[in-house]
Amino acid sequence: MSKNHKIIAIVGIGILLAAAAFAWWWFTRPSGEAYFFDTRQVEGYEALDTVTSTSWIMIDGATGMVLAQRDCQRQMYPASMTKMMTCILAIESGRLRDTITIAGNEADVMSTRVREGDSYVMRDLLDEMMLNSDNGAALAIARYIGEGDTLRFYRQMNDKAAFIGMRNTHFANPHGLPDSLNYSTATDMAMLAQYCMNDTVFANIVATIERDVPLIDGRKQESHNSNLLLERYEGCHGIKTGFTNLAGGCLASVATRNGRTIFLVVMHCSPAWKRIPNSADLLDYGFNLLTAPYVSFHYVRPMCYYPIPWRPTVFLR
Repeated sequence: MSKNHKIIAIVGIGILLAAAAFAWWWFTRPSGEAYFFDTRQVEGYEALDTVTSTSWIMIDGATGMVLAQRDCQRQMYPASMTKMMTCILAIESGRLRDTITIAGNEADVMSTRVREGDSYVMRDLLDEMMLNSDNGAALAIARYIGEGDTLRFYRQMNDKAAFIGMRNTHFANPHGLPDSLNYSTATDMAMLAQYCMNDTVFANIVATIERDVPLIDGRKQESHNSNLLLERYEGCHGIKTGFTNLAGGCLASVATRNGRTIFLVVMHCSPAWKRIPNSADLLDYGFNLLTAPYVSFHYVRPMCYYPIPWRPTVFLR
């Protein structure tokens, strides 16, 4: 090999090493300050400091961008937001026209209106579960889909969570009552919400404000959605509330305005009723942020992992 060829080879190797080093730096560097405008100038920014939720995340539904968050990877009790998973598994089972008869233990659980021996069509029982956050209905659905084995249904819940990409979640019941093995994060709940809202049956259920839920024997139960944001926030069309003393106030919500959709999950709001005004304030800020002028997004490593791993992400202080 001539001297010139050796020089060219050395220079080429040097360029490749430099390119590899730059690529490593680009994809592993801290990205918490990766934005090109002062987000504090966007109307409603002050809401980020007044929100009482311990953990929350707000996502642009079109791109998957994390618009804002607080401690979104913290594992917490999801309370009745757990029922989102129960509902989507029931829908995907293809048994919506089947009849379910309530068993004794399902009628004895706290916060339920179902009674032993009552029978419902599965689709109607989903309304009872999601609108009224009925724990007995959730148990009945889990038992039925699990073919008599609720543990089998819980395995299905965790398998689906893994499929969606919910890396910091474990389900141990279908309703969200306190259990040390039933936990999730705001990030994972937002991923679940996005997945579920792609199903039209699910989307129709969680957008329903009120309905008379029929039983097989002809009786009807008046039902009103516990998600008051549906009535109090323009453009809101879901999704699910949650509350226990340990979980505090929780709410997974979605709203659409002017063709833009935002998903929001707040966890452990204190006091619990704050989940509604907190969510409204954050959604207002999110829509203002999406329409703010001179916004320049930068391709960086996402703050939170999504099934599509590389998406434009904006980070806020």
